[in-house]
Amino acid sequence: MAGVWIIAEQRDGEFRKITYEVASAAKKVADELGTEVTAVVLGSGMEGACADLGKFGVAKVLYGDGEAFAAYTTEAYTNACAALIKDGAPDVVLMGASMQGKDLGGRLAARLDTGIAVDCTALAVDGGKLKATRPMYAGKVYADVFINGTPQIASLRPNVFDISETGAQAAVESVAADAGEVKAVVAEVQAAEEGKIDLTEATVIVSGGRGMKDADNFKILEELAGKLNAAVGASRSAVDAGWRSHTDQVGQTGKVVTPNLYIACGISGAIQHLAGMGSSKVIVAINKDPDAPIHTKADYCVVGDLFDVVPELTKDI
Repeated sequence: MAGVWIIAEQRDGEFRKITYEVASAAKKVADELGTEVTAVVLGSGMEGACADLGKFGVAKVLYGDGEAFAAYTTEAYTNACAALIKDGAPDVVLMGASMQGKDLGGRLAARLDTGIAVDCTALAVDGGKLKATRPMYAGKVYADVFINGTPQIASLRPNVFDISETGAQAAVESVAADAGEVKAVVAEVQAAEEGKIDLTEATVIVSGGRGMKDADNFKILEELAGKLNAAVGASRSAVDAGWRSHTDQVGQTGKVVTPNLYIACGISGAIQHLAGMGSSKVIVAINKDPDAPIHTKADYCVVGDLFDVVPELTKDI
């Protein structure tokens, strides 16, 4: 079968935004290679949604239906995807560098005895091979990577690749996806607070750090975020202090985000934090310390007390 494949990501039967980004990027790679895009979709009761992936450049969908795939589990998805990839022998396999993609990508590369480029920010075709660009050393440099082995696997950083719509419909083929032996099952899913925006998919993020001084003070960031339809993030120091949950942490040991606008409030800008948000398209720093490292990375700097600046900003908006 060959060609360019993507591993689609769904939650509760709905495709996540990263799936459309990966599909759009895959279409460009496929066009350069003179081939088509095939999507692997694992889920339960999703037949009706699969054809819509054609709008984003997917020519064919291989759909594996089963209760074992309703919620993501490492073993079930690895077993099923690896078997399908071995059978179809694609040249390239792409997925999102989401929490799921980071878990699945490494497992698949090991199972298929091939290489993987993770958290890529650009893709190209050079000499008939995939060339992936990815950050290294906490974002200090960007490396162009060629992948040894077949298929060439890469995961793409969310919110970096543009979504392109073609308006077409994909052909859907049901396949016998085998979950294999699964030693761990999902007993319960604790959903995020209703209406809360996922950090990795947010186009605007307002984050707080040690300068917030207390958990209760994050309410002023929540108010600003509400006006901007933004997600609220936090630095590691704020999370370690117990002011926010780990799911809100942005940074090298938290989530890597690439919003259109990132507003850092009371965040000094340690390299670990910059590694998680440094590729944001526009960065605004609000910090009363004029020498804070965050100011060297920001596009716009406000040297002032966040407890004065943020409420005024919210009021003006």
